[in-house]
Order: sequence, then C-alpha cells, then structure tokens
Amino acid sequence: MAEVRGDHIKIEVDALANGLENKMRSTNLNISPRCCIFKVPNILRRHNPEAYAPNGFSIGPYHYGKKHLKATQKIKLKYLHDLISGFEDPKAKLRTLIEAISEVQQEARDCYADPIDHISQDEFINILVLDGCFLIELFRKNADDKLQKNDDPVFKMSCMRQFLCHDLILLENQIPWMVLEILFAITRKPEDQTTSNLSLLVLWYCYTASITISKFPSDINAVFEPFLSREHGSKHILDLLRNSMVLSSSITEVKDGEWKSMPSATRLREAGIKFKEGTSTSIFDIKFDHGVIEIPPLSVQETTESVFRNLICLEQCLPNCAHMVTSYAILLDNLINTTDDMEILCKRGSLKIG
Repeated sequence: MAEVRGDHIKIEVDALANGLENKMRSTNLNISPRCCIFKVPNILRRHNPEAYAPNGFSIGPYHYGKKHLKATQKIKLKYLHDLISGFEDPKAKLRTLIEAISEVQQEARDCYADPIDHISQDEFINILVLDGCFLIELFRKNADDKLQKNDDPVFKMSCMRQFLCHDLILLENQIPWMVLEILFAITRKPEDQTTSNLSLLVLWYCYTASITISKFPSDINAVFEPFLSREHGSKHILDLLRNSMVLSSSITEVKDGEWKSMPSATRLREAGIKFKEGTSTSIFDIKFDHGVIEIPPLSVQETTESVFRNLICLEQCLPNCAHMVTSYAILLDNLINTTDDMEILCKRGSLKIG
C-alpha cells in the first residue's frame, strides 16, 4: 500500500515485490511446444473482426457454447450419428472414439495457446469427439455424394455450406490434426477406397467448396501427390491448407526481414514492365525475367479475404513459421492500389474473380 506523507508518496516496495512473486509462482508461465491454435491478436482483429469469427459453426473450445452457434450443434449430432450408424455396434464404436480421445486430451489441450480452464475434461473430450466426427463425416460426404441424403442439412442447404466455407478456415475454430487422424482411423472402413487419405479428403473439400486461393487443379491427386507422399506435419486444417500451398511451391526458402515497398502495377507498366499469367499451380511461384512479371492466377472468392487474414495470423503467431503468405499478401498490396491496377492484373489472368 502507498502511504501519503504531505506531497510525497512512500511505496511499499517489499509488498509489491511479494505480490508479483506470488503471481509468478501461481501462474503457469511455460508455453507448450504443441501450442498451435491461437486467438487472434487485437492488432490484427481490429481491421476486420468478421474475418476471424465463425458465422454458423463452432469447432473446438474457443467459440463453444456461444448463443448464435448453438443451433448447428444438432447438425453435428446428426453427422456423428451418420458416421457411426454404419457399424455393427454404433454404441461400442462411440465408446471407442471417446476412449481414444480421452488418452490424448491433455496433449490436445496443450495445443491451445489461450486458457480453456473453464471447460472441464469431460466437456473438452465431448467437444473434440463431436466436432471431429462432424468434420470427418462432412469430408466423406463431400467425396462421395451417395452418402448425401435428401434431407442433408449441409449439402442441401446453401446457407449452411456457405457458413462452413467461412468457418472451417478460421484460426480460432480449429481442433488438433492428431485428433482428426485418430477419429478418422477408428471410423474408416477398409473397403471404402474413396476415403483412404484424410489430408486429400480435406484438400478436396477446400477446393470443391472454393475456400482456397489457388485455381482448381484439373487433377488434384497429381498436384498434391508429392505433398501427400511425405510427412507434412500439419497441426490442424488451416495449417494443412497453408502447407499444401507452401510445399507445392518451387520456393524453398523465405528470408524474414524488413519488407520494402514496390511500385503499383500501373507504375510498373508505365516503366515498361509487362505482366503475364503464370502456369504454376502455386500462387507463390512469381517470376521476373526480361522485363516480364509472371504471376500465377489467384482465385478471388467470397472467402478469400478470410483465408488470407487467418493464414497471415497463423504465420504471425506460430513460432518459426516462414512468412510465405504474409510476404505474398504484402506484394499484392503493393501492386494493387487502384481499380486500374486491379484491371491490369485481371486482364493478364493473374486475378480470377468469382
């Protein structure tokens, strides 16, 4: 307590020091190496809060229980039922799923950077099982339309699919990839060849639902075969999407440092620089040779801004993560200042709107 003596204030240094020491002892100051799911820092969120917040579906604990997201819990339960009902003993299968996630629940909890102490262990396990099984069934149905029933609440209702296109790529709306892998392995049937690879199922959904920022490849299996054939080490769905973009690029190294501005597309054209549509399937493979800038097409959809913002946020929050998407976004921001700049890139095929 500070003691006032005339115009002077005496500070109780020992009391303040003891208080801070007690707080340091009682607070867990360690950051888990598994930490990979973050809440968006306010310095990034303030520019467009809607780009980071779910519209219809909560995935994981951060937005769990919010009033405007409770209605879709019924859809998740229906998808969980659809996923396990094909087994001889659905109740036993559900128990197996819960037991498996119970064994890794602490590892999964360590993946979340912000405190979720208000969620009990049992509730956390329920969230992971329900949300994880919902996602797996969603990806299965997307890959095999025979699994889609006439009353399917997602594939037969455009608004629900639109919500999902936005909500699945939010950094705050993720569950650990290891959880998805465990649930997928337990629910996968050996005879089902269309769902043999979880990573491919997820990427296939991302492209068919138009929530990516690269053009749709004519042969998605061939494009991602080199990526899928090696250990990509993805931490969650958003990280998988980023890895598929980064690892399919010919760029092998990004040096972090001070970003420097460059002239806009209009200024560059006035200086004699030409623009050309690139042929690479990776948007990062931008080339400059003999006065020509070759830029692979960027597919601009309704979700493009959210995808970019959440990928950038992931790169900024995740330790030792190369700033590939961030650098690309800064480059585009420099090139496009006016509608004339946008028109130049659209005419040259570097931007694909819609």
